[in-house]
Formats: sequence, C-alpha cells, structure tokens
Amino acid sequence: MDSLEKGSTSVCNPRGRSSRGRPPKLQRNSRGGQGRCVEKPPHLAALILARGGSKGIPLKNIKHLAGVPLIGWVLRAALDSGVFQSVWVSTDHDEIENVAKQFGAQVHRRSSEASKDSATSLDAIIEFLNYHNEVDIIGNIQATSPCLHPTDLQKVAEMIREEGYDSVFSVVRRHQFRWSEIQKGVCEVTEPLNLNPAKRPRRQDWDGELYENGSFYFAKRHLIEMGYLQGGKMAYYEMRAEHSVDIDVDIDWPIAEQRVLRYGYFGKEKFKEIKLLVCNIDGCLTNGHIYVSGDQKEIISYDVKDAIGISLLKKSGIEVRFISERDCSQETLSSLQLDCKMEVSVSDKLALVDEWRKEMGLCWKEVAYLGNEVSDEECLKRAGLNGVPADACSAAQKAVGYICKCNGGRGAIREFAEHIFLLMEKVNNSCQK
Repeated sequence: MDSLEKGSTSVCNPRGRSSRGRPPKLQRNSRGGQGRCVEKPPHLAALILARGGSKGIPLKNIKHLAGVPLIGWVLRAALDSGVFQSVWVSTDHDEIENVAKQFGAQVHRRSSEASKDSATSLDAIIEFLNYHNEVDIIGNIQATSPCLHPTDLQKVAEMIREEGYDSVFSVVRRHQFRWSEIQKGVCEVTEPLNLNPAKRPRRQDWDGELYENGSFYFAKRHLIEMGYLQGGKMAYYEMRAEHSVDIDVDIDWPIAEQRVLRYGYFGKEKFKEIKLLVCNIDGCLTNGHIYVSGDQKEIISYDVKDAIGISLLKKSGIEVRFISERDCSQETLSSLQLDCKMEVSVSDKLALVDEWRKEMGLCWKEVAYLGNEVSDEECLKRAGLNGVPADACSAAQKAVGYICKCNGGRGAIREFAEHIFLLMEKVNNSCQK
C-alpha cells in the first residue's frame, strides 16, 4: 500500500470508493510513525436483536428453553466460534441486558424509535452501526435459532473474509411440493408450482429447494448503509435440517426443547458419562420448609416424582448422594427411605464433594451437581454437569448451564435426571460414530 505523507489528511481506501468520512483502520510502523500503512483485518461484529416487546410470548428472548435463556444458546455459539471481534445484543429491556452480560456479550441500548413494532431489523442494525464506526461487517444472528453451532459461523466468516463475499445468509433444504393458491369464492383450479403430478419424484431422487431459515444474515457495512442485508457478491450457507430450529415457527415450546436438547450446542467442553450426582437436601430434595411436631420432632417432605428420578439414576449406574449445611437428624434422614449416602452439617461443600470424587476415582466432568444456594456455587462451577431448581438464588442460577422449570421439592430432581439421561444419550451416540 502507498505510504502516508506526514501531515496529509488523505487515507488509503481499500474499497476504492468514498468511505463516507469513516477512514479504514490503519497502523503505522514503529519508525517515527511515517512507515507504510498496514490495514487491520475488518471488524466482524455479531449482533443479536432482542427487543423486550413480543406479540406472542412475553420476553420470549430470555424465556428458558431447555434450561437456558433462549438468547443464551446463540450467544454461546457466537462467543465460542472465535470469529467475532465483538459480540453485541441490541435491546431496550433491562432484564435482557442482564442476561446478555451474564453470557459475556456487550449491550447496545436501542432507542425507543428502533424498538417500535413498526421498526425493522434493518432499522435496528443501522442504528447500531451509527454508534459503532469500528464495525465493518455485521453478523446478524437471530435469537430465535437456538440450534446454531459455532462451526456454521466459522465457515461463514471464512466466506466473507477469504472468499470475498459481501453478504451471506443461512438456508435449509426442504422437500416440499408447492401448489398455487386459490382465493376463496373463486372457481379456479390449483396448479403445481414445483412438480409434475404425473411424475412425482421420490424424495431421494429430488434435490429439494432452498429456503431461508432465518438463523443469520452477514453483510458488509457499505451494503447495510445502502439499505440491504443481502446484495453485492452474495451467497447462501446451507445449514443442516436438524439445526434449523426457528422458535418463531416452532411455537410449540416443548417440541422445540426436545430439538434443542438433541441437536443444540452445549459449549466447548465435551460431556463425559456422569457417574455421581450430588444434590442439596434443603431447597432441592425438599422445598426448604421444615415442620416441627408437638414433641419437637422435625418433619420434611419431598416429591414422589423426585424419588422415582433418584431410583432411575441409580438403576442406570449413577451414584446419588445428598449434602446439607444444616444439622438434620439421622432419624429424619432415615425416614426418607431413599437409600442414598447423606452428609449433614457440612461447612465446606466443595471439600466434601472433592473427597467423594477422589474416593470414587472420578474427574470433575463425571460429577453432576444440583444446588440452590450461594454455598453451592463453587461445586456448581466445578461439576461437569450442573443445574438448579427454578426458585434457586440468583448467585446459583448464574453459575449453571441448566435451570429447571420445577421448584425445589417439586420435581426438580426428576427433571434434572431426565436432562442427564438425554445428555448421556448424546455422549453415547457420539462415541458410536
């Protein structure tokens, strides 16, 4: 590139056209600042739009899907991909901002104008760019696509940076026959749009068609400033069908949860088979309530569903043990009839669980932990699989990857057991490939 003359106001422009007052990022060499200019790599920013208002599901973007806030699934994929210089959430809502920061994203507070029902995604993206001159390329990722994987984002970033595409968007291949629509009350005959009814192809003999799946739209800044998310040298990126989950379409939340649990991205760490589950007694096995009889005997209760979950875990070869800070009476514990090791009056839970782990010859990745209090936080962070009931304290919730829909003492253990079984199925399937 041409060197910059001392005191000159002109700049190198790699695009060969006006940069609209926004010069490219240049670095001088160390020799007095008058060496050749070196262009920095273009700044690729991930931007997730997450408005607080929702016509269908209130605060949908942070509603828990398979134990994780919906937006958390795509933030995890974006951050772990390693291709973005920055990862942003554009929102107008305090709770969404808190969740975004919890997952490690930066937050752009969207204006009221860009938060209206009538505002488009492009309006919000342009507003973001107006505040961030450092950004050259936007990867607009939809919060409603929780099965997105880092590898998809890495390949698209390569298409933009190495192959020179101006815009890339995600598609999915579908094998669906389309017919022309007939207006009600009009006597017309429908016509086939993409098939010959006399020669209907078998699925395996037909390539199908490509449809946008809405997972992401990457575009260079100059295109967006002209009002386009798709244009210039343009390409599509075909995602696997099982990864093309769109919550805007899959409005049946339980079905979407099953898809995500099977095909979602759970982080860089590979799961190992769980051999030990440690569970807090107060607030997990029980709802935390203590009843005292007239003769001063302590009475606690638990849900039969949780007892069944514990039994299923033990039958599958997973050791289940309980822990408590309180000095529960042995008489009370034996009356639970759960046939599990229980330790009470524990002042250092991490030390005890570490002792159990070593005793069984396990690494931390083979330990699961269900807790609900600040005292459980370190154990939750160390465990290979962690979870909390829905009513756990905020510190415990921030330390985990799975938040149950059930409260403590109301089915949380059974729910967490089902979560363990599903993830172990993923582990076994990956080992067989």
